[in-house]
Formats: sequence, C-alpha cells, structure tokens
Amino acid sequence: MKVLKLFVPVCLMFACIATDAAAQIAVKGETVYTMDGDPIRDGVVLIRDGKIERVGTAGSVSIPDGYDVHEAKVVTPGLIDSRSVVGLAGILNQDHDQDQIEMSNAFQPDLRAIDAFNAREDLVKFLLGKGITTVHTGHGPGALVSGQTMIAKTAGNTVEQSLVDSTTAIAITLGAGIRGGYSTPGTRAKSVAMLRQNLIEGQDYAKNRNSDNPPSRNLGRESMADLIDGKIYALIHVQRAQDIMTAIRLQKEFGFRMLLEGAAEAYLVKDEIKEAGVPVIIHPTMVRTWGETQNAGFKTAAKLKEAGIPVVFQSGYEGYVPKTRVVLFEAAIAVANGFGYEDALQALTIDAAALFGIDDRVGSLETGKDADVVLFNGDPFEYTTKATRVIVNGNVVYEKD
Repeated sequence: MKVLKLFVPVCLMFACIATDAAAQIAVKGETVYTMDGDPIRDGVVLIRDGKIERVGTAGSVSIPDGYDVHEAKVVTPGLIDSRSVVGLAGILNQDHDQDQIEMSNAFQPDLRAIDAFNAREDLVKFLLGKGITTVHTGHGPGALVSGQTMIAKTAGNTVEQSLVDSTTAIAITLGAGIRGGYSTPGTRAKSVAMLRQNLIEGQDYAKNRNSDNPPSRNLGRESMADLIDGKIYALIHVQRAQDIMTAIRLQKEFGFRMLLEGAAEAYLVKDEIKEAGVPVIIHPTMVRTWGETQNAGFKTAAKLKEAGIPVVFQSGYEGYVPKTRVVLFEAAIAVANGFGYEDALQALTIDAAALFGIDDRVGSLETGKDADVVLFNGDPFEYTTKATRVIVNGNVVYEKD
C-alpha cells in the first residue's frame, strides 16, 4: 500500500522545497558512496521513520511494497560544511540579515549562534539544494572572540527543528584578520595578551564554579571555562604561519581543544601542525588571494592531507553577496589539484562528522543513522552535475528534475 505523502512547498529562488510526512523511501543508485566501506555499484538505500533502514546491492536488498522509489546516478550521505556563517549571514547583505559579527566589542565569547540562527533564511535553503544537509555555523572571523558556533541541519523552519549541537566552539581570530572598528586590540601582541588574560580568568572560573563558594555567574567567563574544561573547541581563524604557531603555543599552554580554520600558510608549518595533532578546516580553495590569504593555494589541502594532517572543507565567510561559497565546489577544486576523490567525499561527510562528534547520527549511510541522503545526476565534483533530490531525516526536502 502506498504511503500517503503530505507536501508543504516553500518556493525559493531556484527550486521548491517539500516536506514529506512519514515517508518510506527506497533510493537506488548506480553508485552509492556509503562512506562505510567501498562504494556500492547498483546499490539500494532503504529509509524508514527518518532513519537508514538498510543498505546494500540491488541483488541483496529487496524493496518492500509501498516504498517510494527514487533513482540517481550517484548517491552520497548528506554533505557537511565544516565552517560557515549561514543562518546568521543572510542572502540580502543588508543590516537586518547580517548577525555574523558584533562590532561593539572585540571580545564577546558569550554571544550564542543559536540566538541568531534563522532556519528559514534563503541562503540556508540555497545550500540545501546543493546537497549540504549539515552546517557548522555561527559567528564569523573578524573579532578577537566573536562568539559561539553551533551545528544545524539545513532543513527545518525553526532553530529547534534544525539543531544538532547548540554550542560547538568559540570563534577566535588571530593576526591581521581582526577587522577595524575596535579600539583594541590593534596589534598581534595585544590580541594574544588579551586572549591569555581571559583564558587565565576562565581557568579560575572553571576551578571555582563547582566549589562551596562559586563566583557570581558571568556568561563570558562561563564560555571560557567550558573551553578550558574541554567541553567545546577553540576555533581559531589564522592565515599566516606566524599566527598558526601562536595558536599552537596557546593550545600547549592552556590545553584546550583546538581547530585551525583558514590556515592559508599551513604548508609552511606542516610538521608543527602534525606534531600538535590539530585538525585543519582549510580555507575555501578558491579564496581570493590578497592580504592575509595572499599565499593561499589550490594545492594546500592536498599537501596537508599528504602530510597526515586531518583536513575538512569549509565555505567560510564572504564579505559580498551572497555571503557564502558552496563547500562542494571548494572540495572539487581541491580534487582537481591533488586531493584524492574519495578522500574529499570523506572530508565532506564522515570525517567532518567525526571531527564534531556527530558521527553517530550523520556522515555515512549506515543502519540506524539519520536518513540524510543526496541524489546526484552525475559526478558530484563535476560542476554541471545537479542534486536532483535531497533527503533530510527521511523526508524529501528538495526536488529538482
């Protein structure tokens, strides 16, 4: 018996989003990249009640009666953007939809992305139509500490419906990337001195907040204490080699968990990054090469991967409309410049999920995981290829024939 499908269309700029209630779906792909073993030729993915029910070859998995069948050339898990500002930065590039940076103070670890994320933002849905189903997003680079980041799915009408992780990291910028408008810091040394002082205060707060005489609540110090206690990452935006080394020194001094973000000159200090055991969310491969990123390159991701450094991809922050790149395209350019094909798919899926500790839910097509699936009409890294269906939590949320 065919399951009744209820569609609630939301027509956007390029396609129509449909919410599909109580779907039972079979996805057939000429090639299915499960990211849990070798690709499956002539594969089938069964979806039931929002979860992956079974995955295998067409010869080993029979499709039950009543399942809606969708076919594609290539099937992948939902893609993950490891660093973005979408949902805070909107598509119009006007003051009312630009919440990614607060210019009143250079140090604001208490600002929460969850309080600004707009799940209905057209820019979020634009990425959904490209196969990006999960984003690590939040306050952008440009302040010494700009705020907290979060992880959300790109489907959903409220932040509560989209939310995967409410507090993932504190966004920090070191080097000349701190934009003007702040009275302080004005130099690298001042930036690090301010950050060290606040980390020391965070250490004290972490030590005393569970004591018999806890300090008065302070949201900024609570965030720094959570960083010190290893509950969240320090997401440090750095481009120059000297600033990368400063970040590594701070990490050694205070012992917090760290992600390097940007890292245009990471190839100059590969050995030091590897020794520190720090993953890199590499700058958008096609980033414009001027200022802090003048030494960025198409091959940087491949060089770091070859050196044994964990690498994932980001769309990053753009100061111009439409405020985001597409992480799939950035990975494709890395593939064209020496980054392995399946390595890139892993970086966009299971590697990113494992990095953020959400690989029990997303990142691969395995039984019991969230049914986040993308259907492509060709090679995902070929720019003429389109995502024809995007499924999130077992619902068809994007269709484009």
